[in-house]
Amino acid sequence: MKKVVLAYSGGLDTSIIIPWLKENYGYEVIAMAADLGQGEELEPLHEKAIKSGANKLYIEDVKEEFVTDYIYPTLKAGAIYEGKYLLGTSMARPLIGKKLVEIAEKEGAEAIAHGATGKGNDQVRFELAVKALKPELKIIAPWREWDIRSRDDAIDYAEARGIPVPVTKSRPYSMDRNLWHLSHEGGQLEYPGQEPPDDVLLLTVPPEKTPDAPTYVEIYFEQGVPKKVNGQDLAPVELVMQLNELGGANGIGVVDMVENRLVGMKSRGVYETPGGTILYQAHRELELLTMDRITLHYKEIVASRYAELVYDGVWFSPLREALDAFVNVTQRTVTGTVRMKLYKGNCTPAGTTSPYSLYSEELATFGRDEVYTQADAAGFINLFGLPLKVQALMERQAGLRK
Repeated sequence: MKKVVLAYSGGLDTSIIIPWLKENYGYEVIAMAADLGQGEELEPLHEKAIKSGANKLYIEDVKEEFVTDYIYPTLKAGAIYEGKYLLGTSMARPLIGKKLVEIAEKEGAEAIAHGATGKGNDQVRFELAVKALKPELKIIAPWREWDIRSRDDAIDYAEARGIPVPVTKSRPYSMDRNLWHLSHEGGQLEYPGQEPPDDVLLLTVPPEKTPDAPTYVEIYFEQGVPKKVNGQDLAPVELVMQLNELGGANGIGVVDMVENRLVGMKSRGVYETPGGTILYQAHRELELLTMDRITLHYKEIVASRYAELVYDGVWFSPLREALDAFVNVTQRTVTGTVRMKLYKGNCTPAGTTSPYSLYSEELATFGRDEVYTQADAAGFINLFGLPLKVQALMERQAGLRK
């Protein structure tokens, strides 16, 4: 019997895909779940996958690879999609695609399948990873083929086959959880004119319920990579988990946004990224202290392009590798400690130190100094403003201005 490897989460879509693949393709279904830090969600997967009709389930522990090879490069790049989204789902999909290819090679499968819808970004991310790594694999996307047209239809399909799923018609949110974030879409969130319901947040305490006293946290970075929290050396996974706890308890990292999907439509999502938000803001503060002006400003352009590249699923590309090379050069001096103040949903800097600091008290002081000759500024301004002066004189001579 021919085999297909399914990206399996145990959620509604991937649960019903197992019997659908068997009924419509006659495949032996090999399910693959990537352990990206979902926690308790993974415990019942073996039983659920087999009961749903899978012949085998692989659970691949990729948490550390996820942090070191996907999260940290994106963090160092400063990549944030449309100024708000910290790319939690986007970064995970190429890694899942990579593992699908590895399992397909191990099992001798001819195809991979996924549960991404034809309206979403994930179909692109999964399939671009497969095309980049093993283009001869066949790709099956049931949402582009079957007659199911809504989540209610999918729930009915599951109930008819006795397949337990974690989604009900009363709480129909589509969620994606990993070590970095938890995303929420669907249900009442499809109406951007309404505030998210109270039951949406699962990782983050609402600001009005957080402690009345601020929490301070110190993060030490080495060449742009976080290494310590409050002076304690931590492994990558442990570091992110600890910051998630601190951030979540203080209401940090909730983003409610209407974003532009790659496929052309706008969608509304709520993202919880407590630890990631702390890391991004702390990393930015350290760059402001240690990076020269022209490099910092050019890196902001790179960050925007890097974010689009990750969002669009073009992870396994020469461009991403080239941008990483640029970013890594910029991070050579991004070493030091950043103190952040966490208070009722706000994450603000409370002091930054670095052996590579470019801040000079002698130059910046408003008091008396002996190192900066203020009269020099006149010549600089004359030369810097010369094009504007020439433009104004020409316009006056041409009668374009009085």
